[in-house]
Amino acid sequence: MVHTVSTEINGVSFEFETGRFAQLADGAVMVRQGETMVLVTAVANSRKADVDFLPLTVEYREKSSAAGKIPGGFFKREARPSEKEILSARLIDRPCRPMFPKNWRHETQIIAAVYSYDQEHDADVLAATAASAALMISSIPFDGPVSEVRVSRVDGEFLCNATKEQRDASDLNLVIAGTDDSVVMVEGSCNEISEEDFVQALEFGHDNIKKLNDLQRELIKLAGKEKSAPEPVEEHEELTAFVTELIGTRVHDQVRDFSSKEERTERRAELLEELLTAAKEKFDTEENADVDIDRTVSNILSDVEKKEMRTMILKDGKRLDGRSTTEVRNITCETSVLPRSHGSALFTRGETQSLSTATLGTRLDEQMIDGLGPKANKSFMLHYNFPPFSTNEARRMMSTSRREIGHGHLAETAFAPVLPDSEDFPYTIRILSDILMSNGSSSMATVCAGSLCMFDAGIPIKKGVSGIAMGLIKEGEDYAILSDILGDEDFLGDMDFKVAGTRDGITTCQMDMKIQGISMDLVRNALGQALEGRMHILEIMEEHLQTPRTDLSRYAPRISTIEVPTEMIGAIIGPGGDTIRTITRETETEINIEDDGVVTIYATDGDKADAAMQMIKSLVQVPEVDKVYEGRVKDVREGLGAIIEFLPKKSGLLHISQIAWERIENVSDVFKVGDPVEVKLLEINDGKYRLSRKALLEKPEGFVEEERRPRRDGDRRGGGDRRGGGDRRGGGDRRGGGDRRGGGDRRGGGGNR
Repeated sequence: MVHTVSTEINGVSFEFETGRFAQLADGAVMVRQGETMVLVTAVANSRKADVDFLPLTVEYREKSSAAGKIPGGFFKREARPSEKEILSARLIDRPCRPMFPKNWRHETQIIAAVYSYDQEHDADVLAATAASAALMISSIPFDGPVSEVRVSRVDGEFLCNATKEQRDASDLNLVIAGTDDSVVMVEGSCNEISEEDFVQALEFGHDNIKKLNDLQRELIKLAGKEKSAPEPVEEHEELTAFVTELIGTRVHDQVRDFSSKEERTERRAELLEELLTAAKEKFDTEENADVDIDRTVSNILSDVEKKEMRTMILKDGKRLDGRSTTEVRNITCETSVLPRSHGSALFTRGETQSLSTATLGTRLDEQMIDGLGPKANKSFMLHYNFPPFSTNEARRMMSTSRREIGHGHLAETAFAPVLPDSEDFPYTIRILSDILMSNGSSSMATVCAGSLCMFDAGIPIKKGVSGIAMGLIKEGEDYAILSDILGDEDFLGDMDFKVAGTRDGITTCQMDMKIQGISMDLVRNALGQALEGRMHILEIMEEHLQTPRTDLSRYAPRISTIEVPTEMIGAIIGPGGDTIRTITRETETEINIEDDGVVTIYATDGDKADAAMQMIKSLVQVPEVDKVYEGRVKDVREGLGAIIEFLPKKSGLLHISQIAWERIENVSDVFKVGDPVEVKLLEINDGKYRLSRKALLEKPEGFVEEERRPRRDGDRRGGGDRRGGGDRRGGGDRRGGGDRRGGGDRRGGGGNR
């Protein structure tokens, strides 16, 4: 049976439908807002997986047909997920994952497919809400509902799931997910907003989240299935008691010696090996054949470590490395560490380190974005790499992971408000962050290193940007907010809240909760503490490098621009692009021509840029009478003169009488094809150009020009005509008899036909 429920969001109907599509899935919901429709399915295997974690996978796919498009490429079908699809899948995974029971071990998969896209309403937040709805009506245990919305602000008014036009005019773009009681996930970018504005956006989004949670409950009443009970985790009480007794106070002492991550890891490995050896000697028997001793002992040790760490922070106000809850680790900044990079920075905070580089490219280096929306070009890119050695691991390096794409995107959005305008700085910019050490928030280290390397490259970003990761330890009403969290504090804590921004406000954020139930007052406190940490980090960065360098790297491309008449664009491009290819090849430059006539020249050498600029100016230059030009001999014609190309694609006649003051018998005695020659444009007549070299030469002293004899009326070919006798064309005119053209003239009779 088909069931439909709906409400209104931002003045547009928001609808769930189930019972018509994908009826064999455990849960299937088609969500619709406007004309955007996403089908989300949830399926769990009946057999429990032999793992000690939640085996959840989330896939988000956009069908090109949803926007009336045919996929590009050779195969003409959807292939591996795009960066947008991966980021959207993460927006579904992160709020749903904490809602599963901790002991749920059945492989579970959520698939969201966009089947209709109206170019107005984003499908990602619809898919996340529908994922919760599909899980809620299924038999899969899920402690929801949880809903997700996108919050924008236009002219001071908050909007939920705004249209594209509204989002383009917004000064913030926050994706917020939550339950009725709390916000469980936040991610988005802001145009340097205040902490109070941020909280107000969360409160507005949470009000709409509750509305969508109520809509899910309406659907559950109509189509909900009975929930499966998670299989209880079997605990070996005797083994647990034995290992706990062996641990004694050793973990208590170890977490309080404030050592480095490497030392803690080594000591933990030694203790675990000792516990395993003792446990196997006592319990590795046929009677305990079903007990996974290795996993059980490791889990017991982790539970004890978690409890001791949390108790120390809440009771003593001390952390694993001895810091207070508000203290930021030691920071060092270095720039220009790589001589051939256009800009580079090494940012180290405690045991987290990012080596970032800035590379400048041309418009040809822009990334084309081809998704469901209109094609667009992207001129700023930030890529993040997380190699295994950064955590002292040895594992196979595969393609870019979803985590790397997510962290890179987060850091990239931090710079959006401070990037220079393309008109003032028409470069493509790529930031590459390689994490060399990781022990807490490498994405925020990427933001700091990225800001410094752009300063080092001379990129005129408007302000410096810094970032910090905040943590949370919460037990009942007691809680502690941690500035600049360690990796273990992230793993054993209850919140990972990353905030980046300038001195004037927040530019990006990401919050993931591992618990349900966090008040807005707690969020306010976390934001206030994050602000203090951000400003502290920014001060250290500014002490090293406060503003962008005034000069670009000598290895960076140089940009020159010229505006030409639009009707001259074809002359620059040439037939089949031949002219512009010749210029780029001869000058070793890159040239970009816009439809409005703006020509941009990219070169690594100023002289090469000048050469290309001069060639383009010559192509669009309008010939002017009495102006002197540096030309080149294109052809030599004896008895007539030489054809001179005095501007690209423009040639004129240098008559034999205009070559020199003296009489020239043979033009080839003076010129050869390819010779340079300076000429003056004497006359433009019906598109033909008459040139002179003589006009630029000094008249020889005592020179007397030969007086020309007047021509006879009606017959240039005889008398005083040089072409034979008095006329060279035979007799008196070489062309026959007296004229070769017949009789006296070959063209008929003895005269002229």
